[in-house]
Amino acid sequence: MRKPRTQVLQRSAPIFAALGDPTRLRLVAALCAGGALSIAQLTAGTAVTGQAVTKHLEVLAGAGIVHDIRHGRERLWELQPSRIDEARRSLEAIAAQWDQALARLKSFVEK
Repeated sequence: MRKPRTQVLQRSAPIFAALGDPTRLRLVAALCAGGALSIAQLTAGTAVTGQAVTKHLEVLAGAGIVHDIRHGRERLWELQPSRIDEARRSLEAIAAQWDQALARLKSFVEK
């Protein structure tokens, strides 16, 4: 049984809220390109502190976008692609609704 669109969109809202911050979006992009990365790797070449990156990663983890992995004494962070796919599906549903609304408007105007 498919979930109603409103439930799907509500479930995706925390993903979009977490991705709404430029630093968190940059972290997600880095994790997409580099696999599991440490805080040191994620802060390299930036002015953002490790503590700030950790806080941003915890927000992303709370939304289910990333998770941490213990590798010895090191904590690595990894992307959860299923949550990104969920956000993509939500955007596709919104786009389909928009296309339908535009088609109805076009039909109305042409009559």
